[in-house]
Amino acid sequence: MTESTRLQHLPIALFAMVMGISGLTLLWQKGAMVFGLPTAIGQGLLVLAGGMFALLLMAYILKLARYPAAVQAELNHPVKLSFFATISISLILLGTATRHILPDFSLSLWAIGVGLHLALTLFIVDRWMHHEHFQIVHINPAWFIPAVGNILVPIAGMTHGYVAVSWFFFSVGLIFWMILLTIIFYRIIFHDPLPGRLLPTLFILIAPPAVGFIAYASMVGGMDPFARILFNTGLFMTLLLATQIRRFAALGFFLSFWAYSFPLAAMTIAAMVYHQHTGADWAQWLSAVLIAVTSAVILWLCLLTVRAAGRGQICVPE
Repeated sequence: MTESTRLQHLPIALFAMVMGISGLTLLWQKGAMVFGLPTAIGQGLLVLAGGMFALLLMAYILKLARYPAAVQAELNHPVKLSFFATISISLILLGTATRHILPDFSLSLWAIGVGLHLALTLFIVDRWMHHEHFQIVHINPAWFIPAVGNILVPIAGMTHGYVAVSWFFFSVGLIFWMILLTIIFYRIIFHDPLPGRLLPTLFILIAPPAVGFIAYASMVGGMDPFARILFNTGLFMTLLLATQIRRFAALGFFLSFWAYSFPLAAMTIAAMVYHQHTGADWAQWLSAVLIAVTSAVILWLCLLTVRAAGRGQICVPE
């Protein structure tokens, strides 16, 4: 297969890798603040995430220029459509990761990401409302990405002083989380099981309550009953999926494996934030375990992805 053909089949889902590495960056940054972990690891991961985003963005823009029909096909796809929001979320995450290092640069990244994400949310929700071919079997947790991704905005938004904007995006993300969670569980319980290649997206169920807890705690400045509900919901989802480890271990590698990465990173950061606010010893131990597990999982994902690329299994027709 030629390089030109590979470009034509460059999947939008690759931006989920940036989300995963950015999540790991924020994890190690938080670990340095809470537990005194080496700051150099977070700095190195930030450079990696930024470089990966720049390369993927340039490649996808080139794909758009040369193969607009292939991009249009992804926009019309009931699953791939949601992954376009990984571009704006990656910008928001990079803006969040740089907020204490390069505040002006952080604000620029965050503002661009927020504006783009609002536009993508409106576009994708409009597609959902006026579609002609989506069916209940098409929905899966990846649908959380565009609408529920709004819940990420306050983490850096509060640092930059945009309180009203933070509450707006948090509200949108929270409402769509509840709406889509209901639909997804209806689909899982009353229709055919998710196909193997989409099974890893179940980990996305962890992200909304975990990120929601982090964002909400930053907006209210501490813990309250609703913050505890968000944290414990994320913890339950993590435990639920941990009991199904055999199902995930039996799968062959798909790019959807990157769905493991950002949700685990979000839950790890949530545990550290919970420990900060409560001083609970169990939360400290949970944080330590999750730091190790999440770091190992993302390293494993990187190795699997490099191996798959070396074998020519990425950027190929489905």
